[in-house]
Amino acid sequence: MSGNPDDERLDELRQERLQELQEQADGQQQQQANEEAQQAAEDRAQAQKDAILRQYLTDGARQRLNAVQMSKPDFAEQVEQQLVALAQSGRIQSKIDEQQMKQLLKELQPDKKSFNIRRR
Repeated sequence: MSGNPDDERLDELRQERLQELQEQADGQQQQQANEEAQQAAEDRAQAQKDAILRQYLTDGARQRLNAVQMSKPDFAEQVEQQLVALAQSGRIQSKIDEQQMKQLLKELQPDKKSFNIRRR
């Protein structure tokens, strides 16, 4: 019975399917490993950014930045990136206090468009 062509074909199909499933599982494991590595890198970058902000901002300045984070997360992220870049380039000489943070936020804030409507 082992010489039956149908049984041999069935065994071949099983082997091919098993091979496909193994390759698919390997691919998923590789993708998961890549995602975990990327997440770890993002976590390290976030931790480094937090450490820099703690080092160069007073409590008041951090609270003001957190308040901006709540209302305008994209703008706050831009400000954080700017602060990290300034700190890494050595352009921040001392801690930034709340007043300096207000000034920095004002400078980095995009210009608001104003419209004057005149009635005739």
